[in-house]
Amino acid sequence: MTCPHLTAAGTPAPQTTEGCQDCLATGSHDWVHLRECLDCGHVGCCDSSPRRHATAHFRGTGHPVVRSFEPGESWRWCYLDETVG
Repeated sequence: MTCPHLTAAGTPAPQTTEGCQDCLATGSHDWVHLRECLDCGHVGCCDSSPRRHATAHFRGTGHPVVRSFEPGESWRWCYLDETVG
């Protein structure tokens, strides 16, 4: 079964290319990996990072799909269905 959220996910321009925008806003640079929201382009840090801003963005907005924002990676993750695509 295919996740409808992964299928419907867009390709917005990232809001930043500098790193996790929430960490940058507080002067922090301690993210591990980055994720981009495929609804709005928000760039947040992954759950291996201390502040987990990508998941916090999902919880605050309900935007279900992120993609890896790491060079050479092309996978997507749906928070609602806990599915990789």
